[in-house]
Amino acid sequence: MESLGISKDFWLDRPVLVTGATGLVGSWLVRRLVDAGADVVCLVRDWVPQSELLRARLIEQVKTVRGDVCDQALLERTLNEYEINTVMHLAAQTIVTTASRNPVSTFEVNIKGTWSLLEACRRASTVKQIVAASSDKSYGEHEALPYTEETPLRGRYPYDMSKACADLIAQSYAATYGLPVVITRCGNFYGGGDLNWNRIVPGTIRSVLRGRRPVIRSDGQYVRDYFYVEDGAAINMLLAEQLAARPELSGQAFNFSNEIQVTVLELVRRILQLTDSDLQPDVRNEATNEIRYQYLSAEKARKTLDWKPSFTLDEGLLRTIEWYKFFLAAPQ
Repeated sequence: MESLGISKDFWLDRPVLVTGATGLVGSWLVRRLVDAGADVVCLVRDWVPQSELLRARLIEQVKTVRGDVCDQALLERTLNEYEINTVMHLAAQTIVTTASRNPVSTFEVNIKGTWSLLEACRRASTVKQIVAASSDKSYGEHEALPYTEETPLRGRYPYDMSKACADLIAQSYAATYGLPVVITRCGNFYGGGDLNWNRIVPGTIRSVLRGRRPVIRSDGQYVRDYFYVEDGAAINMLLAEQLAARPELSGQAFNFSNEIQVTVLELVRRILQLTDSDLQPDVRNEATNEIRYQYLSAEKARKTLDWKPSFTLDEGLLRTIEWYKFFLAAPQ
């Protein structure tokens, strides 16, 4: 674990709250925290038996608080009763198409959920570090690429806007109240445990493993970063450690990316190649309210945090494919 820049001494017995613990990154983060010996408390709204948190029986090694991230009173009780030192805020509605269909629920969770948590943290004397997950989508659409942390946040569509608002609220709490919060802006996460089948990686892998043509909702030419979930979990822990040692990082945002730009079609073809499949993708060109070109510079993280990803795209995809082979073969 130390080889990935994570100090077990820092995490041993440390009370940590994880919101969004049943989500893709949240489940892997909980695994890493448990392995490091942290005293983990998970805020869980929906009970998702297929989530990695439950399937891997991680739930048996943590404390669980059932409730909504928008419930500020519940958050205050949790932070104080469990004497939380470090908060990992990952709870969010993360699906772009869902956000377009249901903007109000997305705004509720992503924006109100963030200010509710940060206000609860402001009132809790034990909280020393907060890592808040924003997104590359918070930048909106810009002609100048790649996006750096200095690129203005100007999300336009419901999901993008919700993440931009949450990002700015976190910055405001740091600037106004001195709240020790640092922000992550990552490329598109992929990895085992993603049960949102309309996302391109899990949807493609499931289709291929079941002998069906993978569906591409867009024209396949949208360009994105793809960031492996185990790297995503690791950066949250790295940032919390760095924030503890370097308080001047509070209020700052960091991009994390493999810095490799891939079109959706290229990604699907890569998965087909790695699974030795001769299926052809079904390109439907139906996507709306999505940004065509979006990718990040991680230069700040490389220089400031001495960070680099531990997995290449192919390494991450191979691990992801193996996870879904096991998952889809198991009795559901």
